[in-house]
Amino acid sequence: MGETEKQEDWSISTISWYAIFVWFGASLFSQVVYMAFNGMPYDTSLMLAAIGPVAWFIIGIEILAWIFIAIFFSGKVVNRLNVKPHETSSSDTISPQA
Repeated sequence: MGETEKQEDWSISTISWYAIFVWFGASLFSQVVYMAFNGMPYDTSLMLAAIGPVAWFIIGIEILAWIFIAIFFSGKVVNRLNVKPHETSSSDTISPQA
């Protein structure tokens, strides 16, 4: 009881991964439900026509989201390529944490 646990906040990387997984899962689930009721996938042109002028705003948000994902992944790749081999620890030198 005397030991207090320190609660750590989630990193922005973890939150971003959860957001991507939720977004992808919701999109996939939505498409499956639509196909179950209508027998065919979404018709993009009909959806955009139904939304009207707000469609360009939604398209812009989605483009920004994909740009964010691309920047995130390219940053990870660049960081991985910039790490020198002697800076990465091998599994032989990792000691257990207490």
